[in-house]
Amino acid sequence: MKRFFLIILGLASVLMNAQTQIIAHRGYFRAETPAPQNSIEALKNAQQLMVYGSEVDIRLTADGVPVAVHDEHHGDMEVSETSYAGLLKLKLSNGENLPTLESYVQQATQNDAVKLIVELKPAKSPELETMLVQKASDIIQKYNQELHTEFISFSLHICKEIKRLRPDAVVLYLNGDLSPTQLKAAGLNGLDYHYKILTETQPDWIREAGELGLITNSWTVNDPQIYQQLKNKGINFVTTDVPNILKNK
Repeated sequence: MKRFFLIILGLASVLMNAQTQIIAHRGYFRAETPAPQNSIEALKNAQQLMVYGSEVDIRLTADGVPVAVHDEHHGDMEVSETSYAGLLKLKLSNGENLPTLESYVQQATQNDAVKLIVELKPAKSPELETMLVQKASDIIQKYNQELHTEFISFSLHICKEIKRLRPDAVVLYLNGDLSPTQLKAAGLNGLDYHYKILTETQPDWIREAGELGLITNSWTVNDPQIYQQLKNKGINFVTTDVPNILKNK
């Protein structure tokens, strides 16, 4: 009887670990109190929701400060051509300053159960991308958050640079143009592709990635039916604007 109970417990553990997990896209910004995307408040909301992780977009300012912003422009200022001091002239809609990656990581330390999913945005040259990777790695190491941070990027150069600096880091590729076999050969941990690639264009890639021991994620999954379709395929994670809804599906 005891052996039977242990077998059942083991199976339950496997099933729990196999559950598709939720990542809040740019934080949880559609909360009861709306927060700007990529704001510290959005990260706090995601931490309170207790999802697997909270994603944040990081770009490099003209004076080399990694900041949390999705678009190339902050207002009418091009982020890569403006100093951080210059970007501070325009606050977010909730009154926050444009967050730095450092301020984001500081808040991440307040709840290690919710991982920080750092998207490093492509820069104008490989040299700038390498600088961004180094600065991001240094900040994460400064706060001992290596085990609580994962990386994604559309730039294959950035992905490979992260693995060069930190071979143990979890790094997923976003661009959607490489097969699981190619990602495995590149030394990356998996794919994080738009849901249409994984449901329409390359419907076998989730299965193929799993067979190769790669992690699978998909963005930006807001439709519960699409979410269920990806779950049925065995996807590991989805990134969503509505983590509160999908968390309960």
